[in-house]
Amino acid sequence: MSKPRTPHFPGGPASHPHPDAHTEQRIRTFHPRRGRVTHGQRAALERRWADWGVDLDGTPLDLDKLFADADLAPDRPVVLEIGFGMGDATAAMAAADPGTGILAADVHTPGQGNLVHLAEREGLRNVRVANGDAVVLLRDMLAPESLAGLRVYFPDPWPKARHHKRRMIQPEFLALAVSRLRPGATVHCATDWEPYAEQMLEVLTAEPGLMNAYATTSGYAEPRPAFRPMTKFERQGIAKGHVVHDLVFERR
Repeated sequence: MSKPRTPHFPGGPASHPHPDAHTEQRIRTFHPRRGRVTHGQRAALERRWADWGVDLDGTPLDLDKLFADADLAPDRPVVLEIGFGMGDATAAMAAADPGTGILAADVHTPGQGNLVHLAEREGLRNVRVANGDAVVLLRDMLAPESLAGLRVYFPDPWPKARHHKRRMIQPEFLALAVSRLRPGATVHCATDWEPYAEQMLEVLTAEPGLMNAYATTSGYAEPRPAFRPMTKFERQGIAKGHVVHDLVFERR
């Protein structure tokens, strides 16, 4: 087993929370991204990671314990968001729905720092910031039927044909994710890349554990679900003429 490396930020997220995961023979759908971390983001990670952060090291996760200090609804719903960017939309959704826990996973260190900062500033006890591979989280750390929802907003579209196999929304990944959803849970995806939207719709429709929550001719969620805040990235895409598609499916 590989030795864990020294964290870039003392007390903050681990550089490689599950080192052996990177030696697995499977296609990578992401690349860890450090990027430029501001002083405020660094300070938030070092000061409050123990309160809001969790490293995806493969250890089974008790969601009730993780959100013990959050004032969640009686059935303690927890939604997994994969890829939250800078976390502004995540923080807004958490503030608007304090009865739902949001386990937000990403590998972008500046975004992790920004979301921890926002959670601290706004007192968002229903947010936890997960650092590492979402496949490790789903496969090794979450119990079956433990999640009330899955959100994947604007994942990397991997536009080149030879890279399509790296797209997150694939049958194998989706089957794993659905196994962790409780009956009635919602899968909500969004993209501004038309070919990826078509693939998402095809894969989601083919998954036997899901059914489309919107009976529209297109199969997409129309009108756009109001609870999902519009992000800066989304506005930039629209300005370029991109069409944003939301897809909302429910666990049977």
